[in-house]
Amino acid sequence: MIVPQLVIVPSLGTQEKYLQTKNTISSKSKKKSITVSKHYIRLVENNGSKRRSNKSLATIFFKSLDDFISTYMDLPLRPCIDPMHVLSGNFAPVDELPPTPCHVDEGSLPSALDGVYIRNGPNPQFIPHGPFHVFDGDGMLHSIRISNGEAVFCSRYVKTCKYMAEQKMGYPFIVSPFSSFNGTAAAIARFVLGVARKLAGHFDPMVNGFGTANTSLAMFGGMLFALCESDLPYQVRVTSDADIITVSRHDLYTNDPTLRMTAHPKIDSETGEVFAFRCDIVPPFLTFFRVDTSGRKGPDVPISSLERALVVHDFALSKNFIIFQDTQVGINLMDMMRGKSVMVFKPDKVPRLGILPRYAHDETELVWIDAPGFNMLHSINAWEEEFGKKVVILAPNLLSIEQGLEDTSLYHSVIEKLTIDVETKQVVRRSLCNENLEFGVINPAYAGKKNRYVYAGVAAQLPRVRGVMKLDVSRLTADGGDCTVASRLYGLGWYGGEACFVPREPDNPAAEEDDGFLVTYVHNEENEESWFIVMNAKSPTLDIVARVRLPGRVPYGFHGLFVREADRKLT
Repeated sequence: MIVPQLVIVPSLGTQEKYLQTKNTISSKSKKKSITVSKHYIRLVENNGSKRRSNKSLATIFFKSLDDFISTYMDLPLRPCIDPMHVLSGNFAPVDELPPTPCHVDEGSLPSALDGVYIRNGPNPQFIPHGPFHVFDGDGMLHSIRISNGEAVFCSRYVKTCKYMAEQKMGYPFIVSPFSSFNGTAAAIARFVLGVARKLAGHFDPMVNGFGTANTSLAMFGGMLFALCESDLPYQVRVTSDADIITVSRHDLYTNDPTLRMTAHPKIDSETGEVFAFRCDIVPPFLTFFRVDTSGRKGPDVPISSLERALVVHDFALSKNFIIFQDTQVGINLMDMMRGKSVMVFKPDKVPRLGILPRYAHDETELVWIDAPGFNMLHSINAWEEEFGKKVVILAPNLLSIEQGLEDTSLYHSVIEKLTIDVETKQVVRRSLCNENLEFGVINPAYAGKKNRYVYAGVAAQLPRVRGVMKLDVSRLTADGGDCTVASRLYGLGWYGGEACFVPREPDNPAAEEDDGFLVTYVHNEENEESWFIVMNAKSPTLDIVARVRLPGRVPYGFHGLFVREADRKLT
């Protein structure tokens, strides 16, 4: 059977040009036309050269059923789940690239950057026949290893169970909660087909895991992990020759393959402890747990006071407390089975913050505090004041969360400082800046402590950002105000993603908080070139001190981190 394969060709420009183009490709598999520029994506038939293999009758049968569902049972694809829309421009996937030396075109790479910058993001190995959401892409790690001022770039897939199973079959078939439930008939059919695959011994998502490991990275227990919240962590390693290998799916020494873990664990830099959570669609809907310094999971702390399945993507950690949120976005299983979006906005729901002692054995000491109008996707930092009577959080507040569920270009978030009185349950909120900002980061040495500086991406179409701004929290007055002290916009046609702060002197306790560098990948949508840039975090204009031309295109992605060379050798 012929399987469609994705072939990437040079792009002419931005998403706006994509929407304006007049070129049309007729799709025989859909009763519609797909508007798409030939300079973005084109489908060709795979004649069997790369992925051809002998398929069993059962495999061919299941593939035929998948095609039937996509062709005749799916509802018309909304833009947010139409692969020809989602995978356009620099959101289009790329192939793996082995370790390749890079050229430093401008400036020089500081000695503080000896190590590896590695960023995670979605990059599907196959073009999907049916609905596809940007969150569905297989995890790909893009790394640049720096040593003695020289750089080597590498891109590798995280070899998840999902990735390996679909590679073996030659097409994508594992159900996604973000896109697969597109109409009642299609939703039921895909669910039944998934059960049939399990009974046939082809794939059991509960045992093998169906996660993409495409969201973030973290280091703990002497290991480096690629993470997403729908699965266990995947241990990865950057080798001495700058290659990236997937070691294994790691169960945190629980022998429980069904365990899941957040993509945003919090690590106490002083104790080495890891604090994490998992969400579920059945009670308890939220469960916290700790991971010790050896990487071994501790007992669960279920939050039974939550009355519905909700979307919790991140949380905050201070010296004594875990701070999380019950937002206006939840999960409705009945709506999902009817083919609607898995995420449901509840306008009448009053958001609230949960304050839980970090070493709690249960939720008896949990304090719920209403926070009307505040919806947190990511947290930036948290600390305590007045001997723990008040908790301070820095986080972006999503102001257009309902519209953003369907179109990420409509996301608008403002970074706020929340001061929470745990005893009186009062919350004081002040905006640091009116600009549309997300992906806020700080000097990692200040995690869980009072920090002064925040570096945030100027949002365009998340996860795509058009620049970075530096905010000074100390400038905030009782009446609010603009805390912006530095900024850099990348320029027309240039976009990037989340920046990462790397201290100039990480082992110097007397170093100033902003004495370091911001590193990130940027992309020129006009000439299809991707770059690694280094910015001076102390500069009023965040001056670029080094630019490295990358040997391959880097699609827009999510979160990353910098691993020092000494730590890389330990993984």
